[in-house]
Amino acid sequence: MRAETAIATSVFARAMGDDFARLHPMLQRRFGVGLAPGYACVGRGTMTTIRRGPWWTIPFLQIGRFRNILIPETGRDIAFTIENYPYRDPFGRETVTFVRHFRMPRAVRRFDATMILGDDGRVIDYLGSHQHLAVDLQLTAEPDGSLLLRSDRQRFYEGPFGFRFPMLFSGRAELRESYDDRAQVFRIRLEVRNRLFGFLFGYQGEFRCEFPHATDAPLHAKPVRHERRT
Repeated sequence: MRAETAIATSVFARAMGDDFARLHPMLQRRFGVGLAPGYACVGRGTMTTIRRGPWWTIPFLQIGRFRNILIPETGRDIAFTIENYPYRDPFGRETVTFVRHFRMPRAVRRFDATMILGDDGRVIDYLGSHQHLAVDLQLTAEPDGSLLLRSDRQRFYEGPFGFRFPMLFSGRAELRESYDDRAQVFRIRLEVRNRLFGFLFGYQGEFRCEFPHATDAPLHAKPVRHERRT
């Protein structure tokens, strides 16, 4: 019953349509998080590698660190968590958190995102603690049942100002999530690339999930401010 409800009502299921049913059943459960299904997804695991591009990418990643967007360090076998909670934001929109904690050797780093379904049916990903960057997402079920996520257009919002963010100065993300039946773990791989400068940042790893009851997100998982504009 829960799986059927998730397929019918979750943000990701509505965005993907019939394609959602082609995901592996465990990915359907993971991305079935929503207010109507009434559960969250909390994953714990290990990032086997966290990488970044050449030295000149460090200032870009350091700027993002101040708003919980990407992380500047590299590492191997890094413990991490990911928290996906559903909640209704101040504008009445169903929202799902993607809050990642990476336990780096010198500090715990965060990479925050919150996702909504836009009026035109696309998933909009607000990055960071203050939702300054809104990114359109393309979601596809691959033939093996994995999920392929690609980022598209980006907008920057701050106070009364808002503009289309030039992709020359940003990166496009490609994320793949799959489920390994034999090991009973989720596997994830992310790469962020700039069309001119190449690889900027990426990680890959594995995790296991719990699905606790939830119809709201804890305060620590919500952004500091919410952005109305999409």
